[in-house]
Amino acid sequence: MYENLKELYNDARAKGKKEYNRRKARGKSGHLTSLDGLIVDIDIMTTVDLGEMEIPLKKIKGTYSNFRRMSFSKSFMPLEGPNSEFASKWITLCEAHLDEGIRDPIKVYEYMNFFYVIEGNKRVSVLKHFGASAIRGQILRLIPKYDEYDKDVRLYYRFLEFNRETQLNQLWLSDPNDYDELDEALSSYNPELGFYNDKYKHFYHEVYLPFRKIYKELGGDAVQVTTADAFLLFIKIYDLPLILDVNKTREVMPQLIRELVSSDVEESMEIKARSTDLEKTTLLESFSGLMGKKMKIAFIYAKKIEESGWSYSHELGRLAVEETFKDNIETKSFENIQDDDQLKALIDELVQNNYQAIFTTAVTHRKATLSAALLYDKVKFFNCSGSRPYVHMSSYYGRSFETRFLTGMIAGSMTNSNIIGYTAASPTPDTISCINAYAIGAKMVNPNAIVKVAYTGVWNSPKDNEKKIKSLIGEGADYISSKNNMLSRTATKPYGITSMLCSVNTETKTLEDYLAAPIWKWDVFYTKIINTMLNGSYSRIVKNTKSTKLINFWWGLESGCIDIYMNENIVPTETRKLVNLMKRLISTDQFRPFNGPLKDQAGVIRVFDERVLSATEIIEMDWYVSNVKILDV
Repeated sequence: MYENLKELYNDARAKGKKEYNRRKARGKSGHLTSLDGLIVDIDIMTTVDLGEMEIPLKKIKGTYSNFRRMSFSKSFMPLEGPNSEFASKWITLCEAHLDEGIRDPIKVYEYMNFFYVIEGNKRVSVLKHFGASAIRGQILRLIPKYDEYDKDVRLYYRFLEFNRETQLNQLWLSDPNDYDELDEALSSYNPELGFYNDKYKHFYHEVYLPFRKIYKELGGDAVQVTTADAFLLFIKIYDLPLILDVNKTREVMPQLIRELVSSDVEESMEIKARSTDLEKTTLLESFSGLMGKKMKIAFIYAKKIEESGWSYSHELGRLAVEETFKDNIETKSFENIQDDDQLKALIDELVQNNYQAIFTTAVTHRKATLSAALLYDKVKFFNCSGSRPYVHMSSYYGRSFETRFLTGMIAGSMTNSNIIGYTAASPTPDTISCINAYAIGAKMVNPNAIVKVAYTGVWNSPKDNEKKIKSLIGEGADYISSKNNMLSRTATKPYGITSMLCSVNTETKTLEDYLAAPIWKWDVFYTKIINTMLNGSYSRIVKNTKSTKLINFWWGLESGCIDIYMNENIVPTETRKLVNLMKRLISTDQFRPFNGPLKDQAGVIRVFDERVLSATEIIEMDWYVSNVKILDV
């Protein structure tokens, strides 16, 4: 038996030497990471004894002592010679593991959600060699000093807040804001506790652990996101259950993992930032795609067409494409579809009636649309939103920050108080990018301009919006960009627009005139997208030799899908000339609003000189430029 165990040691040592040599050849350290080397310049605020608990072996990243690190490769495989005392002790532990299991807990430091061994390095090495998943350990947590400008420290402190509230140590998310979403989901989680003494333990054992088991069994370890990240996406699509339905989860897990893999690989989800990318088809292809059956396409609106400018503008787009393609398509619109259950039932019915493409036109439709897209892979699903792209569902939206930049220029050039306002529902990435572009445009023509922002916290509530407008007027704003129903919209009605740049009557403290409005031309959007489906180019674009890539349409001024309306009776001629000049420069890619240098509210440079933010950075924007002030009203 001893000789067989020695072979096991030699095998583990060979793996360690191979890893060591590979890393050294690349100019990297081949030895194990040591904590005392990591924290030599770190200000540790306090140490907290967490007691004994199970530790995932994959989260044990190193040892505490610099001396101990020399005996192991980066992944804890042994490096000492086969006749050494180290090898003899490793083999003895190996025998104990095979006979009865390693039971003695190790002792570790936890730092930034990873573990570093104080006592028990060989135990970890043996278990890692055998592919074990966890080990018991006595944990001492090292908490670094808070640093607002260190993203990792900010994330760790947000994890600590979540941990203090829930006593859950195992849920590590990649973004501090994601903890807010998980907190919100858990706030309404109220199961019958049974023998659990609190709801968080119930959640962990009845929902999270079963999800984790299925996720790992079906290949989740190959995805470069945390299990908690995967779980958050799961509940975004399917909601948080009181008890996990294991069979249903196992059924949808392959699609969920594919979504996660694709979101981690940028090439798998193409953002088409220019509409000309879809126009590279030959005349033969254009004719060949139109010879099949009539394509059935559904358009779904969250509000009634006659009561919502947004729904009305999309309906104009539907009518236009129906006229353009005539006998090649059959379209139908469905209005006032607001809640998820209503939308899911409608989509089920549409699929049964052989609809081949479904456009949902509100961000509130996104979750139910994505859920359906994972279920019905033969149907093309499109959701109108400016959020992150998904691999199963195409998104389409305009680079609305470009038009907001132009309206910001108008406000900045005309303001007398140097305070201009902006109201919005909530700080989504698309909203933040629009606010920032608006502020950049204002500052470009007026270095003293400040943009004050008031969030309503409610989607599409005229009353709440009017309250925020009054708050901004009270703050001294003399021009406000706002979705409002307080002024005549006759000029912009053909576009279905309610969001305008308005002037303020400083004596009556009310909105006086509108100056400009970003406008959407959904007929251009829908014509371009549907044309690619009819002529076959859409299918060619989304497929290549290795994977399927869904298209996420994100078009700007160059496409003609978005534009700006200016009130020629109020906006000065010279200002209109400047705006039209900048519009041409943006349209021809000679100028981009998010061109560095740009500083955030704390004065930290977020975009350095000569650098331009990428599409992904804009779509995921979560910070404000220096001249934006968020009101707490």
